[in-house]
Order: sequence, then structure tokens, then C-alpha cells
Amino acid sequence: MQNISESGAPPSLWRSIAEALRGSHQDYTTGSLNRSILLLAIPMVLEMVLESLFAVVDVFWVSRLGADAIATVGLTESVLTLVFAVAMGLSMSTTAMVARRVGEKNADGAAIAAVQAIFLGVIVSLVFGLPFFFLAPRILRLMGASPAIVVGGANYTRIALGGSGVVLMLFLNNAIFRGAGDAAIAMRLLWVSNILNLILDPCLIFGLGPFPKLGVTGAALATFTGRGIGVLYQFYRLSRGTERLHILTRHVRVQGVVLLRLLQVSLSGIFQFLIGQASWLGLVRIVSLFGAPAVAGYTIGIRIVIFAVLPSWGLSNAAATLVGQNLGAKEPDRARNAVWRTGLWNMIFLGSVGIIFIVFAPWIIGLFTQDKLVVPIAINCLRIFSCGNIAYAYGMVLLAAFNGAGDTLTPTYINLFGFWIVEIPLAWWLAMHTRMHVNGVFASVVVAQSIIVLIGLALFRQGRWAKQRI
Repeated sequence: MQNISESGAPPSLWRSIAEALRGSHQDYTTGSLNRSILLLAIPMVLEMVLESLFAVVDVFWVSRLGADAIATVGLTESVLTLVFAVAMGLSMSTTAMVARRVGEKNADGAAIAAVQAIFLGVIVSLVFGLPFFFLAPRILRLMGASPAIVVGGANYTRIALGGSGVVLMLFLNNAIFRGAGDAAIAMRLLWVSNILNLILDPCLIFGLGPFPKLGVTGAALATFTGRGIGVLYQFYRLSRGTERLHILTRHVRVQGVVLLRLLQVSLSGIFQFLIGQASWLGLVRIVSLFGAPAVAGYTIGIRIVIFAVLPSWGLSNAAATLVGQNLGAKEPDRARNAVWRTGLWNMIFLGSVGIIFIVFAPWIIGLFTQDKLVVPIAINCLRIFSCGNIAYAYGMVLLAAFNGAGDTLTPTYINLFGFWIVEIPLAWWLAMHTRMHVNGVFASVVVAQSIIVLIGLALFRQGRWAKQRI
């Protein structure tokens, strides 16, 4: 292990950063907690940085096609959030179970949990993908799309939703690597996928070189191709094994008890994220009442917010891995301290980004669109959402900590109250019965997230999560 240098002193910051990028061999259940957070967080944050860059670049190219194309992406991704909910629910439970087995030094148990997760992922991918592929136009109409959007965007929606299984498997396989503590591998895998996506995006949208000009459909095809290749690369790395995770032939079979336990934890985890992601579906449905420019402004604003939030999600993933592994090693106090420290770092980062977004919102939005109807909505969206950055930062770490411990029920109850008892009714009332109109939808998100973090903080301090068995 590389916990100390040859002189016996702790490694320098730069040596630790280099080790994080290369892939650390440290046992995250012992030694300096700050160093453990650093070694896990750097690759996890960088993994999400490129994911967030893709989200912004994708809408940058699509915005060149007009408001209807942007609205197509926004409406489709509102439905795609349901797939993300399933992917994140499966991923969180997988990370928790693999991390717990690794913390217990149970290599066979970690490999078995990984294989059962993959079995579940393949089944769910088929269950979602096939109906979505055939029902794409109906889904767009159901989301309030105009006839022009349905005609021009049906193929985009068909590819994005019908091929959503690749997104699910990409998340799930990387969750296996993160749970094992192999964060650098997960980072490199997502970078390969997203770099391919970034290259293919303008080529397929605008027909550059030998590529056909497919318009907004090209954006969906680029995403499917890049992430599909990423999934194939993931399976290649899993077949080779890592220092902490070795999947052997004897592990590749259905293990009923493990599969059932993983399914139980995953169902509450899926429901947890489904509650949160479905609330975005409700929000965009309210936004759509104000027309395509409102949906376009919301889509641009939320993509920019995601640009900052996804790296923060990387930090929260580090907290989840540390909680799972340290509970497996019977170190609950170390797990608790990891959450407090990671939450503080996340608040500093996302709070600073929020200030930048608020101050420079007009200039940032101007990079994406000059449409006079879309620009003011997008600016307000970005500024209002950014007011809640500190709440988002601490809240996501707290909820990730519950999930990392295998306690997926507590965040489910928190999300149910925050999103569906507070956020959606408040968004409707502010949008339809006050002068805030569409800005009321954006404000409701900040209020709901603030309430979620306060409830999460109170329940985390009670400590029941540390006694969770998985």
C-alpha cells in the first residue's frame, strides 16, 4: 500500500493526486481519512466532470437547430429521468453491497454481488427499452409536445429511450468499480464513452465529413454509440479483473439469496430515485404549459446546472463508498466523519460555482442561444437554481451516505415528502396562481431541496443508518 513515502512521511498532495488518477491501492478503512476522501473523490469527480461537459456540449450543438429541437431534448430527457432513477437505484444498492463485502475482505462475496447486479441490469434494460422504442411518438404527445415537435423529434426519442439500456448498464457497471474502490477505472471508462460522444455529436447532427446529416436524431445516435462502446469496454475490464475485484467463471451464475437481497435493496433505492426523477417530469410538464420557449429555456438552464452538480455527485459517491467499506470493517465513527468532511468540501465547491452562475448568467446563457424569448427564461432558471447550490451540495452527500450504508428507505421517505408533498404542489401554485409564472417552478426546487437537507441532517445524526445490514 502507498500510505507513506519511503521516508515515513505522508505522501505529498501532488503524489496523492497522481496516485488517485493512476488508481490507488490504499485500504480506505484505515489511515488518513482526508487522504482516503482525496483518493476516491478525485477520479469520481473527474468521471462526472466529463459527464457534465457532455450534457452542456450536447445542448450547445442541439441549440443550433432551434427551440423545437431543444424542446425535443428536454421533453425526452424528462422521461429518460425515469430510466436514470432505475439506474441510480440499482447502482446505489450495488455500490453498497460490493463496498460492504470489500470492507469485510470478502472477495468472493464482492464478485457474486457484482454478477447478480449485472443480471438485474440486463433484465431491466430489456423491460424498459422495448416499449419505449415503439411508443416514442405517443410519449412526446403525452408530455405536451406540439405536432411539429412530435414529427421532428420522434426518432430522437425512439433512439434515446429505446437505447436507454446502455445508459443503465454504464451506470451500473461503474457502480461496481466504485464500490470496490476502483474509482480510477470507473473514471477512465466514462471518459472513453463521453469523448466518443463529444466527437460524434457535431458529426452526426450537422453531417460533417462522411457522416450523414441527421439533425437532432444525430445527437441521440451519438450518445447511444458512445455509451454502447463504453459498456463493451466495461465488460472487458470486468473480465480481466482488478486488484480488489476478480469475477471468475464460478461466480457467473444466479445466486438466489444474494440476488433477492440486492433486489430488495434496489427496489427501495429505485423508488427513492423514481420519486425524485419523476418530480422533474412533473416540473417540465408544468413548464410546458408556457410554451416551447419556456421548455427550451428550462432545458438550457438545467443542463448548465447539471454541469456543476455532476462533479458534486462524484464527491457524494466517494462518501457512499467510504461509508459502505468502513461499516463492513466495523468502523462506524470513521464512516460518520467521512460524511461530515465530504459534505463540507461539497458545500464549498458548489456554493462557489453558484455565485459564478448568478453573476455571469447572461453571458453563460448567451453562449447557447440568442433567442429573445428563450434567453430571459434561461437566465432566471440558472440564477434561481443556483441559489439552492449549498442545499444541493450537503443534501446529496447525506442521502448518498444513507444509500452507501444500505439504508435506501430513509432517503425514499425524505424524497417523497420533499418532492411530492412540497415541490410539485408549490410549483403548480407559484406558476399558476402568482405573478412568478414559470419562475415559480424554479423557485419550488430551491425550497424543496432546502427542506430535504434539513430532514436528512436530523435523521443522519440519529445514527440508525450505521446499524443497517446488507
